[in-house]
Amino acid sequence: MAVGILLVTHEGIGSAINRVAERLLMPAPLRIDVFEVPFDAEPDSLLPLASAALRRVDAGDGVLVLTDLYGASPANIASRLAQLGTPVRRVSAVNLPMLLRVLNYAELGLDELAAVAIAGGRNGVHADDV
Repeated sequence: MAVGILLVTHEGIGSAINRVAERLLMPAPLRIDVFEVPFDAEPDSLLPLASAALRRVDAGDGVLVLTDLYGASPANIASRLAQLGTPVRRVSAVNLPMLLRVLNYAELGLDELAAVAIAGGRNGVHADDV
């Protein structure tokens, strides 16, 4: 079994990041699904659809949920998903380096992958000589 990955983001963000990651690492070593939240949607009405996405990627070892913006609707939906019984770890501020790092450590457990995600996101940020 392995940890599943669910990207819960605003429209366009999760699918774009996932598309690039899949192109670079074909085939993806973990189950990945994307749930994008429309800007005009009522978050409560989306919980059943988000829950279905969570179940699609859960192979029994839990799900790492990566969201784009802490405190926004996608992160709030992810917070509700974490209360449904499936082991979930949530990390916000998803970016491509974060997702690639997670996919390169597919053998790790849920807690370790959450830490890897945070390190990948943080270490992927660089500034040129300014």
